[in-house]
Amino acid sequence: MLSIYTKTNDGLVKKIPFDAEDNILPNNILWIDLLHPTNHEMDYIVKKYNLDIPTQEEREEIEFSSRYWEDSTSITINAHFLMRVTDENKELKLINETITFMTTQNILFTIRFNDFKIFEEMQTRILASPKNFEDGYDILDKMFEIRVEKDADILEWIDKESRKLRVNVLEDKSEYTYDKMLRGISSLQELNMRVRDSLFDKRRAITSLIKSDKIDRDIKRNLTIVLKDLNSLVEFNVAQLHVLDNIQTILASQINIEQNKIIKLFTVATVAMMPPTLIGTIYGMNFEIMPELKWDYGYPLAVFIMVISTILPLVAFKKKGWL
Repeated sequence: MLSIYTKTNDGLVKKIPFDAEDNILPNNILWIDLLHPTNHEMDYIVKKYNLDIPTQEEREEIEFSSRYWEDSTSITINAHFLMRVTDENKELKLINETITFMTTQNILFTIRFNDFKIFEEMQTRILASPKNFEDGYDILDKMFEIRVEKDADILEWIDKESRKLRVNVLEDKSEYTYDKMLRGISSLQELNMRVRDSLFDKRRAITSLIKSDKIDRDIKRNLTIVLKDLNSLVEFNVAQLHVLDNIQTILASQINIEQNKIIKLFTVATVAMMPPTLIGTIYGMNFEIMPELKWDYGYPLAVFIMVISTILPLVAFKKKGWL
């Protein structure tokens, strides 16, 4: 689907669904949004504006030369934008979806193959405040600004979940929840790394945009502020990764402590049972001459000694604080 945003003579912005078959474009175009574009729509835009639209393979390459390039007439950016999805267990997951931004003749072109809430919000802002958008670069600037704000919200949510998880690790002593906690830590670490990759990718794009001579001074000033916010988010993200590593270390220590308690309990039980086992072994020998076998109270006496020999080590361990 191809949507066009144009600015009218009275300063308003209109959204126009466009059919490439019409072959007639409106005037004063600010933004052309291609959502799930067909080959015909792509060919039409390429021929009309002489654009070199990257292929699917080029969109996903990680080299910087494939993420941002600029020529005398256009700028092309392949940027990672986070997309929230839920798996079969209804757990939140983030995926980095590549969106292609291209500018030429002061028009912004976006090529995407998924719906993003940020585009809906961007459309609402443009239609509500058309005076703030004079060309495609203004839209591109505001879109990166909104996306960084959304990434900040995600990091705040991850931080909140990390704090909850840390409390659970320190307070919940049940070994049955350890697997759940480990999965929770691993999930938050994965989310953090996804956010980090997205932040790094946008930082490179914004840094290059600021250096471009196609961007006016006001947009560069705003992008510089966005870049500072983005750098602070990167630092927060790195700190959050360290926090999660610390929680994982605490959990591993907690598991080791619980395992040591179990081993200690079995060790004490084994040591406590050694004296009665020795007594039972002695009186289980088959020698003919064993005077105790003829005692009337030999059996209860042996049992009594075995019980006492079991209790005495337990009392000693208790006094030493081993139990």
